Amino acid sequence: MSQTAKAGQFRKLHDGPAVLVLPNAWDAASAAIMADAGAQAVATSSAAVAWAYGYADGDVLPIDLVIATIAAAAKAAGDTPVTADIEGGFTDDLDQLSANIARVIEAGAVGINIEDGGRDPALHARKIAAVRAQAEKQGMPLFINARTDVYLRGLAQGEAAYEESVKRAALYAEAGADGIFVPGVADPATIQRLAAAIRRPLNVMGWTGVPKAAELQSLGVRRLSSATNPFRVAYAAMARAVAAYLRDGDPDALAKAGEGAPNLQQRFA
Repeated sequence: MSQTAKAGQFRKLHDGPAVLVLPNAWDAASAAIMADAGAQAVATSSAAVAWAYGYADGDVLPIDLVIATIAAAAKAAGDTPVTADIEGGFTDDLDQLSANIARVIEAGAVGINIEDGGRDPALHARKIAAVRAQAEKQGMPLFINARTDVYLRGLAQGEAAYEESVKRAALYAEAGADGIFVPGVADPATIQRLAAAIRRPLNVMGWTGVPKAAELQSLGVRRLSSATNPFRVAYAAMARAVAAYLRDGDPDALAKAGEGAPNLQQRFA
């Protein structure tokens, strides 16, 4: 399937009827496992990718490593669309951002998350417009998921957080965003209000206390991201197994702990 066809397929997944449940990968192996498990699309997690390379999250991972990860994940996922979390774009310079987006598209991504973080919303809107212009220049119907961190960073509280999130969502939609990502909100009533007020598909982050996909669908949500949870699941299991191995020196127990793992040698042959 061509990249353009995958982009069209990914865009349609936001139209329903069911919520798009996205697992977040951090390398080729995790992307392959998620695609093989039946994921309709695979996203990357900026934090998980950064941690896998030994960096903290937050626009500090070298862009070359980001691009290499996107390319590896897109190749491993095959016909399953891949959308990339590119944090804040790794720059606030619009020309450099355009160059970065060109590389993201060339690596095989059909969508992106781009976050405002603590930045001026007006700057973030200009960045979204620059991303849209670059994607159009390359003939790619890139799905731009604009993330606003009002709730996640505690930039406002209560009703003020809701109003600021809706205000930013409108600004980002006008700039060219296809979807709006509001991580950090878990209250069903607030989620429903956001979904009703935001005139783009609403994406929420799956963490403790967030309703299941079926309930989110009834609230008007269109997309649910797993964030770093798959990474945490994998590494928590490894940490327990390795601790037991170091304590007991039992190779049989360690081997048994890995039973059921996919045959990635065969998968990538």
